[in-house]
Amino acid sequence: MDPHDQHVARCESCQRRDALDFDFTMAFQPIVDVEKREVFAYEALVRGTDGSGAYSILSRVDDHNRYSFDQRCRVKAVELAARLGIECFVSINFLPNAVYEPATCIRATLAAAERNSFPPDRIIFELTESEEPANKQHLLGIMEDYSRRGFTTAIDDFGAGYSGLTLLADFQPDIVKLDMALIRDIHIDTVRQAIVEGVLDVCRRLDIGIVAEGVETIDEYVWLVERGVRYIQGYLLAKPGFEELPAIDWPEDERVAAVGAPA
Repeated sequence: MDPHDQHVARCESCQRRDALDFDFTMAFQPIVDVEKREVFAYEALVRGTDGSGAYSILSRVDDHNRYSFDQRCRVKAVELAARLGIECFVSINFLPNAVYEPATCIRATLAAAERNSFPPDRIIFELTESEEPANKQHLLGIMEDYSRRGFTTAIDDFGAGYSGLTLLADFQPDIVKLDMALIRDIHIDTVRQAIVEGVLDVCRRLDIGIVAEGVETIDEYVWLVERGVRYIQGYLLAKPGFEELPAIDWPEDERVAAVGAPA
């Protein structure tokens, strides 16, 4: 099958209502700006309609429904963000292997944003590093296309996936999200400290924002904020809210005030 025929077949697959034999929804977890004491963005996280976790849905995604699933994730995230009245960024994970042509595959997202009166410039597209890209040049083309269109771009799970610093050398996103495995117990783990401090230095020199994911303790929070990490995401501040925007549980600890974050 030539590339044009492949594109047509994939478009038809995305548009068929029966392409997915399961339904899903979203939970939203805030990414907090600790300097301004406000929510910077809400990440849309896939959930089952019964509240089950992401794995219950992602385990059902395969080569036959990947394109349709990716498109519907974007649309669902935009629809719910508009319904919940999100006025900051909404961060959407996408599957790079489901984007065969960026200009074509972005149409449903733009249509959903227009239909729901959600400004498209509030969308962050997160590339999940844990999915190995089928073609690196194609991946770079997607990210560059999204950047040209005015979307904010992010590399998710940085430090846990396939691309790492190699991807960063070829494409500089707006945001890098440090994987929670690098954050865990970072206040006492000198190896993780050295790695994260190196990444922070690289990102500062490249003018890339940093989000620390999976922050669960005051100790982790303080260590990160002391080193200039401004954006924090994790259970310490808020768990994902099922089809709702959870309240922020601001840390009440003298160490938080000591590092300059609002108490």
